[in-house]
Amino acid sequence: MKTWEEIRPWRKGQREALLRARVDAGTETRKGWSAVMEPAIRSLLAERQPGSVGFYWPFKGEFDPRNLARELSAAGTTMALPTVVQPKSPLEFRRWTPGIEMEIGVYNIPFPKQRDIVEPELLLVPLVGFDAEGYRLGYGGGYYDRTIASYARRPFALGIGFELSRLATIYPQPHDLAMDAIVTEAGVWRPAEG
Repeated sequence: MKTWEEIRPWRKGQREALLRARVDAGTETRKGWSAVMEPAIRSLLAERQPGSVGFYWPFKGEFDPRNLARELSAAGTTMALPTVVQPKSPLEFRRWTPGIEMEIGVYNIPFPKQRDIVEPELLLVPLVGFDAEGYRLGYGGGYYDRTIASYARRPFALGIGFELSRLATIYPQPHDLAMDAIVTEAGVWRPAEG
């Protein structure tokens, strides 16, 4: 595949198959994978010591980072959740603390009602799929790529997904940005390390 006209429908098909496989793996299996992943994520966060972290509200069987977010918030880390402000534009990360008033946004995903904008030093980025070069297949909106590219200082992008999401390639395009590291139940992988 060489053209975007060929790659776009291929990505759509892969996205649908990977989402189905993730959901079909079942709650207990995903909980087992997540239990292995959480210490690896904690270790990477301890290594980097970010002052602010953008995380995500779990959707369609993703790793659930909310307990980790509560603990980080209690320890003094500024936590932020994304919201779609308008189509085809960068996400807006808003400061989040446990118990903050939330609204429902795109895909019925909650986000903080108060518009207290944060540019996170580190992003926990959900993966639908990923490849050997660290490129991410998301839900198809391009929001994370636009967001990362829009910041004056690029945040450390930590992709979070399961091994069943690994692809040989996503056929990266000029607008795609690679993750700095990826965590799955197999461990922490940094694309530069191969």
